[in-house]
Parts: sequence; C-alpha cells; structure tokens
Amino acid sequence: MNSINLPKDKIVRNIQDFIVHKDHSCLMARSVMASNSLRTVILLNSSINEIKKLYLTIEQNRLNDSPDPNSFSTIIAVFPEINISDAILFEDFLWEVLYKLNSMDKYDWDPSVSKKLQDNNYSFSIAGTAFYVVGMFPNSPRKARRMPYVSLAFNLHRQFERLRKMGAYEQVKKRIRNRDKNLQGDINPMLEDFGESSEARQYSGRMVKGQWKCPYFEKPNK
Repeated sequence: MNSINLPKDKIVRNIQDFIVHKDHSCLMARSVMASNSLRTVILLNSSINEIKKLYLTIEQNRLNDSPDPNSFSTIIAVFPEINISDAILFEDFLWEVLYKLNSMDKYDWDPSVSKKLQDNNYSFSIAGTAFYVVGMFPNSPRKARRMPYVSLAFNLHRQFERLRKMGAYEQVKKRIRNRDKNLQGDINPMLEDFGESSEARQYSGRMVKGQWKCPYFEKPNK
C-alpha cells in the first residue's frame, strides 16, 4: 500500500477496516475500536523527535487513565512511511522504538512488573505504567498482525488484570485463540500467560526460541 502523503483520517480508516472488517482475532482490539477508545499517533520515522511525540501521548494518556473498570483503551503508533520486509528487521525496529521511549522516560519502572527482560513477570513500562506491546506490519508471519502499516499498539497491562478480577479473562482468551486458529490455522505458539515466561518474546509476533535475546537492553537501574 502506497502511504506517502496519505491524510490521517484515511490512515485511521484503513486501520479500522483491518481490525473491524478483516475478521481480526483480537476481541479487545475490536472492542476498543467499537467504543472509539483507540488513540492513533502518526509518526514519520523513528527519530528521537518523532518518538518524543509518542512518549508525550502515552504519558498524557496514562495521567488521564479512566478509573472505570469496564473502560479499555489502546494507543497505536503508526509509521506509514516506513517499509519493513521481514520479521527480524521488524523486531529490531520495535525494540529500537522501545529503547528510545525508555531513554526519555523520567518515571520509575512500574513496581507491579519486572524491568529485567528475561524475567517471567517482565512488562514494558512507560511513565510508571506497564504496557503490553503488540507489533504489527504488513509482512508479519501472523495474519492477525498484518496491519496495513508498521504499527506498535500499547495496551495498559492493568486492563488484563481488570478482566481477571471481573472473571472474564479466561473466556476472552479462549475466544481470541479460537479466532486466531480459524484465521491462521493454528494458535500463535508464542502466546503465554503473564508470569509463565517473559512477554518481551511476544511483542514482535516473530516465533523465537528459548535462547532469544533482545536486540537492545533495558535502561540500567536509576
């Protein structure tokens, strides 16, 4: 898809079409879209100046997070001018962006999760808040992640904990995995529940082996 100079509303419509009309497997993404709770940030590239825009958006969203336990939202960073050919290059790009976000973060790591990448309870933290990151791009090995543009979705980690407290997590997880199997032919082998292994392995959508190492390193302790 040629995205050069596409207006933001056209990019947003293309994202909506992918999630709503392409039988996207993630029910939470569809719910966020239906409730108009998706915040889209269009970025020209992964320069520090552009990533700063993303950081400020995430920080502001975190400060204004709704206390409503039934409210779910997602911030998606979209890079319509960037083309990435394969999963390894995309994984490098994803962690480059996360590294830059981390380098400008003035808050302590969310104490509810680990900042050590290999820990089973690792989760990425921005502005003192844990996020589960979903990387998507047109050439993703997983059909559910073949967004029309290179994109990173930031989902508040506590939204998943809300589902657990509501007693809905297991049912939602089962439905999502069944939809993914119907779409792809199999369940994403990288998906594991939080605490079973580092979720960092899941962010890019690439299938990685036990000795996987992140292309970048977490910021040293303050």
